[in-house]
Amino acid sequence: MTVSRQRALLLGSTALLAALTLLAWSQPWFTLELAATAGDPVPLVVRGDVAAAALVPLALTLLAVVAAVALAGPVFRVVFGVLEALLGACIVAVSVVALGGPVAASASAVTEVTGISGADSVNALVTAVSVSAWPAVAIALGGLVVVVGVLLAVVAPRWPVSGRRYSRTRAVAVDEPTTDPIAEWDALSGGDDPTAPSR
Repeated sequence: MTVSRQRALLLGSTALLAALTLLAWSQPWFTLELAATAGDPVPLVVRGDVAAAALVPLALTLLAVVAAVALAGPVFRVVFGVLEALLGACIVAVSVVALGGPVAASASAVTEVTGISGADSVNALVTAVSVSAWPAVAIALGGLVVVVGVLLAVVAPRWPVSGRRYSRTRAVAVDEPTTDPIAEWDALSGGDDPTAPSR
């Protein structure tokens, strides 16, 4: 695989994983059955934006890493690769915590709907919990981010350094003739033609 394809694959994979993490964050994670005073329990759908709100800053940081790696030198590419792996580990941790305690992760949504707060009161109100596939998807995405980050830290330092297009210096041709408007005007006043070729 060429260096350019390797670079495009790793950076593109990071951007895609960040986008998929945002997608998982926006989907329903849990459905809670809340005890009602009369009749059947009331279902409450809790999305990832409540159960795992930290996924958004993590995914946005991943997108920033893509832009930073594209401009960084070899040493900083290693740093950003390690950072990406850490971000992936954080995505896994946030998702595992939410999956391990769906009622606690959904407490703010329960309080907003019922007005009841406190861990014990919320637990007593929830009669059943069903879990969607999205928490597991988020965990898998975080694991893939870790893998891509490690690969980035290993192979990115071998990529060529970015070209001079980001350099603030400007090359000037040494054989370019320099002109002095005042000297040309004085020569013209004296009867000489400054545009005539020199002999």
